[in-house]
Amino acid sequence: MIEYLDSPHDLRPEQLTGFFVGWPKPPSTDTHLKILKQSSFVVMAQDTETGRIVGFINAVSDRVLSAYIPLLEVLPEFQGRGIGGHLVKRLMAQLDGLYMIDLVCNEDLIPFYEKFGLKSSGAMQVVSMIRRDFDHQDGRR
Repeated sequence: MIEYLDSPHDLRPEQLTGFFVGWPKPPSTDTHLKILKQSSFVVMAQDTETGRIVGFINAVSDRVLSAYIPLLEVLPEFQGRGIGGHLVKRLMAQLDGLYMIDLVCNEDLIPFYEKFGLKSSGAMQVVSMIRRDFDHQDGRR
């Protein structure tokens, strides 16, 4: 059974294994926990039998006007069960009332996010600008 949590404060790093699949330098579980704790908003999916976190989404925000969603992940063995959709719905409810909610995603994910009221910035004459420093992908400085 899956339970949805809005606070990472009681989590332990060992509950966060298996994420960041395919990243050349994935964040450690300690760094992952720090990311969740320092985010403005978090929703996590927890397997109630094992206590393991099987999915999460986070947002950074000024809590007045804008929010940015940097990460949404569901463990591969739990994908296809609607967990990602539930995570997005719950986070969007927390962000309701903000003027601007932004995220950057691969083109093949546009239809997924459109289901939650997000629109491709290309349709709005807006371009996403990004910088990636892969030497710091693991979250260490």
